[in-house]
Amino acid sequence: MVQFLQAQNVGIAYLEERFGLQQAENEDFFTEWFDNLPEITELEKQYLDRVKANFFSLIKRPPILENAVKMVVLSPLLDLSGFYRHPFHIATEESIEISEEIIIDIQENTEEIKEIIKGEIDVLVLQHQLWLIVIEAKRSSFSLAKAIPQALTYMLANPKPNNSIYSLVINGEDFQFIKITQQDKPIYALSDRFSLYRRENELYQDLRNWHISRVRQMSKICLFARFIESDAPYNRCLL
Repeated sequence: MVQFLQAQNVGIAYLEERFGLQQAENEDFFTEWFDNLPEITELEKQYLDRVKANFFSLIKRPPILENAVKMVVLSPLLDLSGFYRHPFHIATEESIEISEEIIIDIQENTEEIKEIIKGEIDVLVLQHQLWLIVIEAKRSSFSLAKAIPQALTYMLANPKPNNSIYSLVINGEDFQFIKITQQDKPIYALSDRFSLYRRENELYQDLRNWHISRVRQMSKICLFARFIESDAPYNRCLL
């Protein structure tokens, strides 16, 4: 028997039960979001200040739907981060499926059920078919608490589960980063939550995390891993 679930209806408790997902206890597991971040230029800051101003102009006329968040806030960030240029490329509305077989025993009637989770990734940043970043964008009234389980579900569908992978969940006014690894068992961690309602423009932090120089450093590690892990190119990325 096969049951289908939509990724947007899956909670963290379900992922913990079915896939053994665990939240990291070691604070050193995910230091990339705050440690040794590159500086950004004054020109980049001016651009991000304009993005913030555009968003606050937009929310004066609700509702702010998901596509507006992508256009006004997310697209400029992807541009400044260099993800529209070689060696990266962008996939949108990427369909995923992950499944888990479970056995249910009710009054001596044992039945095997295969549960398949389906969904579509809003934006996927790739390099040589290697998943780097999963981005889940929501309308401004949508809580990130609901977006995080959906993003984790997509991250578990990574076709190369030995690779560390990152995610950004964003609803325009708030955003948060996620990291997951699956070498032995799936472990994830969250960054602090950032908000455009704070006095300092916290889009600066977003760009520092995905600054092109930092991503290039990640890609060099991926290329190095090709030689130490496997003969297959881009088999593992040690982010």
